[in-house]
Amino acid sequence: MIKSDSHVHTAFSTDSSTPMEEMLKKAIETGFSSICFTDHMDYGFPSQSGITEFLLDTSAYFSEMERLEHLYPQIHIRRGIELGLKEDVIKQCSNLTSKYKFDFIIASTHLVDNTDPYLDIYWQKTDETSAILKYYEATLKNAKSGADFDVYGHIDYITRYTPYMKKLRMENLHDDAYSLKNTEQFLDIIEEIFKILIYNGKGIEINTGGFKYGTNHPNPHEKILKLYHGLGGEIITVGSDAHETKYLGYSFNKVPEILKSCGFKYYTEFTGRKPAMFPV
Repeated sequence: MIKSDSHVHTAFSTDSSTPMEEMLKKAIETGFSSICFTDHMDYGFPSQSGITEFLLDTSAYFSEMERLEHLYPQIHIRRGIELGLKEDVIKQCSNLTSKYKFDFIIASTHLVDNTDPYLDIYWQKTDETSAILKYYEATLKNAKSGADFDVYGHIDYITRYTPYMKKLRMENLHDDAYSLKNTEQFLDIIEEIFKILIYNGKGIEINTGGFKYGTNHPNPHEKILKLYHGLGGEIITVGSDAHETKYLGYSFNKVPEILKSCGFKYYTEFTGRKPAMFPV
């Protein structure tokens, strides 16, 4: 059993309204030995509402975790963050991670040409294949940027939000052939990304949010997980990407068998920016 969730969001993230304490209570109820909060910090995120979005109040964030540590000593609270990377914010991200003592840092690509692939407008700019390729090209640049992080999050994030995938989700349907196509045709550039991450001692995550979004696969797809392991990648964390308590540890029961089938014997948890390996 996976005993910790390493990718969790709370009301400190713009896209969540869940109090941190409620998420913590759910983790205790689930039987987790630890939890890592990884709320969003996306410098320069283009607002859809005119209000600043995805800027984490880091001081208040750390203060709340300290308060909860005293109230709930039975669970280990790990201090994490999810950084949205793009070329013009790398220095800001590095300044942040040097100022605060995080246990764990996820880097993610949430913007391509300053547009979130979550939005329909992103897909109206070009054809689907080109739109997905641009995401991986942006991720490759981020991997090369020298940014300070421990793992790269949901490497194939973009596959959740293609127009066809959104349509399938609305109809509660799956299309494994489509998911496989959108994996296999980009394996070359994903391999480039992985070689850079592995060379620099960075890992990836298995993000079970893919199951929540109706892909019938984790993020990344099993074929990508096998590629990472085959290239020598060993650091892999497990996260639900939960923004509500009902998704904490979502589909974690599927993770051990998936990891084993992809060649992994261990998964990873970070404390003090140092990886600890646990048997699958």
